[in-house]
Amino acid sequence: MSKIRIVLADDHGVVRQGFRRILEAQADMEIVGEASNGREALEAAVKLSPDVVVMDVAMPELNGIEATRRMAEAAPRTRVLALSMHKDSVYVREILRAGARGYLLKDAVDEDLIAAVRAVARGEGYLSPGVADAVLTDYRQHVTDPIDLLTSREREVLQLIAEGKTNKEIATTLNLSVYTVDAHRGRIMEKLNLHSTGELVRFAIRKGLVD
Repeated sequence: MSKIRIVLADDHGVVRQGFRRILEAQADMEIVGEASNGREALEAAVKLSPDVVVMDVAMPELNGIEATRRMAEAAPRTRVLALSMHKDSVYVREILRAGARGYLLKDAVDEDLIAAVRAVARGEGYLSPGVADAVLTDYRQHVTDPIDLLTSREREVLQLIAEGKTNKEIATTLNLSVYTVDAHRGRIMEKLNLHSTGELVRFAIRKGLVD
């Protein structure tokens, strides 16, 4: 069985030694390189083509976020496991957006580090339990489903449009004027950035408003 090839990137030698000791004790892992900043990590990824780079987020010269972003282009086969002291969702969001597959807190236990490296090497995601809540909260704050932009009445109108009803039929069903229905339709299209009835219908189907 081929081993998981790992590069350790952290600006503290003592930290790298600690990680090396933990990971090299695993039969399925080998450390093929080390880096003390983001630039060296990027060079090592390109030169050594490791399976996983264990990447400290805060490093001198080139930080882990920017190094990860560049690595996604220069060494797409290599997967990044981010390491940080920070539970702050901003750090997590930025490095995951840059392309990291996992985020591990530095105070994690040895077993978590080993599990995270294996998960990331398999192409799976990994989040430290300590940051999972922050990530979920952050996700809810920053990822807006376009349908959430619609009022309850606008969703009702959208569903009726998607069911094939005309403005006049919708007006009768909802006890509104045709003019009001037309205004609702215009606002729905504007909010969703859609430009035809066909697009509205496809959107409604995607969102489960109609079968």
